[in-house]
Amino acid sequence: MPSDALFGPSLSTDLMLVTVSDRAWVQAMLDVEAALARAESRIGLIPATAAEGIASHCRVDEFDVAQLGRAAVRSANPVVPLVNALRAAVPKDAAPFVHRGATSQDILDTAMMLIARRGLELILADLEQAAASAAALADRHRATLMAARTLLQQALPTTFGLKAAGWLTAIVEARSDLIRVRRTRLAVQLGGAAGTLAALSDRGLEVARELAAELALPEPILPWHTARARVVELATALGIAAGVAGKVALDVVLLAQTEVGELSERALAGRGASSTLPQKHNPVDAIEILAAVRGLNAQVAVLQGAMLQEHERAAGAWQAEWPALAETLRLAGGAAFRLASLLAGLQVDPDRMRRNLDLTGGRIMAERVVMLLGERVDRVMARALVDAAVATATSTGRPFEAVLQEDPAITPYLHRDELAAALDPAGYLGVAGLLIERALAAYHAHREEEE
Repeated sequence: MPSDALFGPSLSTDLMLVTVSDRAWVQAMLDVEAALARAESRIGLIPATAAEGIASHCRVDEFDVAQLGRAAVRSANPVVPLVNALRAAVPKDAAPFVHRGATSQDILDTAMMLIARRGLELILADLEQAAASAAALADRHRATLMAARTLLQQALPTTFGLKAAGWLTAIVEARSDLIRVRRTRLAVQLGGAAGTLAALSDRGLEVARELAAELALPEPILPWHTARARVVELATALGIAAGVAGKVALDVVLLAQTEVGELSERALAGRGASSTLPQKHNPVDAIEILAAVRGLNAQVAVLQGAMLQEHERAAGAWQAEWPALAETLRLAGGAAFRLASLLAGLQVDPDRMRRNLDLTGGRIMAERVVMLLGERVDRVMARALVDAAVATATSTGRPFEAVLQEDPAITPYLHRDELAAALDPAGYLGVAGLLIERALAAYHAHREEEE
């Protein structure tokens, strides 16, 4: 469900844009204020009626989000005007208990964790779909021959199934890391003005524990006001997941080139069209993934740089995190969504793969000839003989097999039938089949663990 916005937001999805919108941030902050009031009520710090009165007004629809944003400029964060507005909205006898013992960063950082958790749910769902499609491709194309390419040159035969299995394993690993971050690193923040919880006297740890339970977030060992590793870990995990999507997208873009033509995106009316060239079918899912990855990498760098924070409260670095993390989620969400779409509709052309594999006239099998010949003559000599045959085949345009069969230095050691077998790409795939099995087994084991 891609957004209809023109530029940056178009690389995300409608659901993710809503999840990280200003309204969503305000609601998340209100969720924290409501949870704080309930937590303090449960241990007897504030009256239950006050907690109920506060929680009942923690709804974003009661507040002017745009006005809160304008007012936030005066205090360098949006929590100050939000707390003032919430105090004005709740019953008069509940107003003194709003935000008790907390500081702005407690509310905003914990809200950030809630936003991240909600965003991660969307990304994880899309990565799950992408993994399922990659697994299906790996299984279906176990024996589909293609050229493996190193430094963009044909290297050896492989199968498209193994390439898809590589995508699958990378997706599963990236998704597992995001699950770990979601479960263990999205912690509650509660430290008060300077990280000591002094305003809550000796009840601070109780409040933190109850707040964590209320929000279903882990309770950290200490407040993490200026210890920002968990924010960077989240961003890095998102960056890795997007990078995995980008790797798949780059493979697809390269294999979809007209001169290669081994893969293409699903053809949909108007999707991938050119403004001037009717014949073009551009790989737009892959293109948008690659754009999103580049934008996301810049945001991860911002968050990494924001780790340098002064003492117990940062001057500027903390403020830089909010838009950067929101943009990281936006772009990672867009990349994951498009990856799922790309793999679900990927069109594979096995015949074109085979024709491209044959473009070198058999020279792609030169290593196998070296290995076979090296069993019967000195390995260095074998390499020199095959190098010479490759050079002759390349310069003359003759089939590699014909050159080998006419070489008097080679034919005494390799008979005609042996040479023909040695030049069969299907016979030189190593353990590709076993590797595909391992990737699929690991994927299915991962799914069973989740269930």
